[in-house]
Amino acid sequence: MLAIAVHGGAGTLPPAELTPDRQRAFRDGLESALRAGFAILERGGSSLDAVVAAVQVLEDDPLFNAGRGSVLAANGEHELDASIMDGRDLRAGSVTGVRHVRNPVLLARLVMDRSPHVMLAGNGAEEFAREEGLEPVPNDYFTTERRRLELERVLRGEKKAGGEAVLGTVGAVALDAGGNLAAATSTGGMTGKKWGRIGDSPIIGAGTYAANDCCAVSATGHGEYFIRAAVAHEIASLVRYRGMDVKQAADDVVMRQLVKLGGSGGVIAVGRDGTIAMPFNSPGMLRGALDSRGRIETGTQK
Repeated sequence: MLAIAVHGGAGTLPPAELTPDRQRAFRDGLESALRAGFAILERGGSSLDAVVAAVQVLEDDPLFNAGRGSVLAANGEHELDASIMDGRDLRAGSVTGVRHVRNPVLLARLVMDRSPHVMLAGNGAEEFAREEGLEPVPNDYFTTERRRLELERVLRGEKKAGGEAVLGTVGAVALDAGGNLAAATSTGGMTGKKWGRIGDSPIIGAGTYAANDCCAVSATGHGEYFIRAAVAHEIASLVRYRGMDVKQAADDVVMRQLVKLGGSGGVIAVGRDGTIAMPFNSPGMLRGALDSRGRIETGTQK
């Protein structure tokens, strides 16, 4: 059984912004990511390589809040986060607050594979990227006119940072032919964020988790709540210790535990049997799924 799922963020898109052309563009971007990852799985490649490939496609697509097209912090700069986890042995890598790395998911993979650490931040992460041969890009490489205008509206107080209309994180989960699970997540964070704010995306167990004995999870939504609930690990624990299937576990955490806390968002998750879950409690979540049974779908709203 081969399976992959991706997300492009969860939240609210005003009807005026969710035009048919915009919906089609989102769906096309999600499908491109799915197919990039699934092609690796079909060739006998690893789930780890598949999630990196899928997330990289989304980081390079300016429609999504990761890599090029990321939102701007209050200081007018981009501060990017990413993480990855290998379900075979619980290895993980994470970076936060990077400003010159074109594909943060690649750097997270390098932290996992080529350093003794799990998380690197800011200047240290940038130095490690240079040592590993990742060519830096100027910070304005990530800027789009749409994101610049969003920041201006936030700074004028026209809408609250964190309640931004444009959806906010990308991620992928996958199961390969060897039964190995993997997850990866990448984000530009929150429009107008201050003080070096870090959400759940780079935090193992909150925004990303994978273990072969249960499932792989990538989360998207209001990160502070996902950190408090340790969402990704909580879903895995319900599968591992309570014997829930991945859909039951994901629904319990997203639709009950998060709602009780007041948190909004969703997850994508895949179980060790290839079952894919994509619950969300927000008005919309950009998501897609593809598996070897013939399932292929993308969605934006409920």
